[in-house]
Amino acid sequence: MDRLPSGGVARLLLSALLLPLRVGSAACPCQDPTLCNPITTTRDFEILVFDVGGKTWKFYNWTQITTVATFGKYDPELMCYAHSKGSRVVLKGEVSVKAIVDPAVRAAWINQKVELAKTQYMDGINIDIEQEVNKFSAEYYALTALVKETTEAFHKEIPGSQVTFDVAWSPECIDGRCYNYTGIADSCDFVFVMSYDEQSQVWSECIARANAPYNQTLAGYDNYIRLGINPKKLVMGVPWYGYDYTCLDLSKDHVCSISKTPFRGAPCSDAAGRQVPYKKIMNQENSSLSGILWDEEQKAPFLEYKDSHGAFHQVWFDDPRSISLKAAYAKDRALRGVGMWNADCLDYSGSSVAQEQTQAMWEALKPN
Repeated sequence: MDRLPSGGVARLLLSALLLPLRVGSAACPCQDPTLCNPITTTRDFEILVFDVGGKTWKFYNWTQITTVATFGKYDPELMCYAHSKGSRVVLKGEVSVKAIVDPAVRAAWINQKVELAKTQYMDGINIDIEQEVNKFSAEYYALTALVKETTEAFHKEIPGSQVTFDVAWSPECIDGRCYNYTGIADSCDFVFVMSYDEQSQVWSECIARANAPYNQTLAGYDNYIRLGINPKKLVMGVPWYGYDYTCLDLSKDHVCSISKTPFRGAPCSDAAGRQVPYKKIMNQENSSLSGILWDEEQKAPFLEYKDSHGAFHQVWFDDPRSISLKAAYAKDRALRGVGMWNADCLDYSGSSVAQEQTQAMWEALKPN
């Protein structure tokens, strides 16, 4: 691809944003027209669900859900059903941080998202930006401004709407994301803390570890709160997937050495493994060498197996036991709520075993 001249990315994006919005009819798609009204109520404990498309949403536990962030194709049937349950449905928002340094690009992007939400009868937006940003750079200030201006626009144009922002598991410049976390949290309704992929940058020994170790996860929230962020502005994100690592060597005491796969300056990362949904991991249990084991230090389950080529694998994941421990912390620290990435990682096939496993994962989100 030819390199755009200076400012070319911003101009190209601005041109695209200023094109007329081309979405479906503005007529309410619900049989009951009142279901196209925005959700304006707020519940005491947030359960934020990420949906990545398809129809598995029909089998979600809707008694718990407060918000669905739609990261798949827009589904008017999902919107109508969610509203019938009193649950918000919000857009996904992403944009180049370099482009939004230009206030005109920011304004155009925000206007487009507001109009899209109105046309699709949605209740806000979840901003998911995970790009590298240097502290006190132009992008640092522009990103904070984007969140503030987006929140103001949505709240004005859609009564009761919700604007949220996804942040890393810790505010310590994870993966080069040196954002103005206090400014962002102050500017939106709440932040969703992505407490997973916590091995994205490994500076120590290259071995397989838990996706979201208990103490490491909790330290991230302690750091956010120490910055002065109100716990009621924090929603804990948990993973409904794990990582499958091929072991270069697997010791008798379950230490799995992995290949060195650098990421954003770190010599090792979870990129040495591959993401696996919870439903697939559960199907591996019976054929594994180990069954499900428990690491007390990381408070996380794992299993080991040998593939058809004779290579040993170690799979780290979260289950109802590990998630319940974290959800209990969310309650004890009076966080805004809990959510997961993503709801489509479970087995909704209807078999008795799958139903039991799926129900347990949903129930683990809400602390007793």
